[in-house]
Amino acid sequence: MTKWDTGTNDLLADVENGVAVLTMNRPERRNALSSAMLGALAGTLERCEMDSTIGCVVLTGAGGAFCAGGDVKGMAEGADVGPPGAGRDIDSRIHQQRVSQRATSGRLHRMPKPTIAALPGAAAGAGLSLALACDLRIAAENAVMTTAFARVGFSGDYGGTYFLSQLVGSAKAREMYLLCDRIDMKEAERLGLVNWVVPANTLESKTMEIARRLASGPRVAYRYMKENLNRAANGAWDDCMDLEATHHVHCAATDDHKEAARAFVEKREPVFKGR
Repeated sequence: MTKWDTGTNDLLADVENGVAVLTMNRPERRNALSSAMLGALAGTLERCEMDSTIGCVVLTGAGGAFCAGGDVKGMAEGADVGPPGAGRDIDSRIHQQRVSQRATSGRLHRMPKPTIAALPGAAAGAGLSLALACDLRIAAENAVMTTAFARVGFSGDYGGTYFLSQLVGSAKAREMYLLCDRIDMKEAERLGLVNWVVPANTLESKTMEIARRLASGPRVAYRYMKENLNRAANGAWDDCMDLEATHHVHCAATDDHKEAARAFVEKREPVFKGR
């Protein structure tokens, strides 16, 4: 296992067998976001996207929580808990918030590699937004989800309104934002907010099993699957169909597809090379 220096202890990064595991590490604050964490997360996600050895990214939290969202206690104390580099005037703060959101939840959603959120415990506010930005979510049985924003007088950030509406529909998303009820994992799985719910002591092993499977998969095909799915959520039907055709024909010319076809005939598992 290789450890990456993220520049802060608020975010840890470990890389092994093509999987990058990013751990939000402020357990004393239930991994609430800090300026240092947000900056490190943005930089590390960019590194993961550009590093050809990385095939899957896992985002998780230390100490039994995923992420409590914004550090409300820190806000009350006047600490620097917002996106890094923001000025004091409202316009620069808005701009830097937009930059931070695109570089974190936006990159988790759009990077051409599978992303997984592993929830050992609560995901709230912007923490929930980060989890929903990932392609897949695995949660411990004792985890909970809540939007939480209305309880602290916020409207929401880091893409949660978009991701939640896509996953559960507008009516349920409005209910969750307006009322801030806590969602247990049985209900989260029923709603499609999580893909797997597992005992807490098997969360890491289940997450890594899926992450390694993705990291050893057909990376070119995964790249275009994500783009197809993202465009399907936003674009017109005919544009989506045309793009699917373009990407499908492109994938047919890859070494991965040719290897998979040979493996099918030879009745064995394919060995993908990402090209």
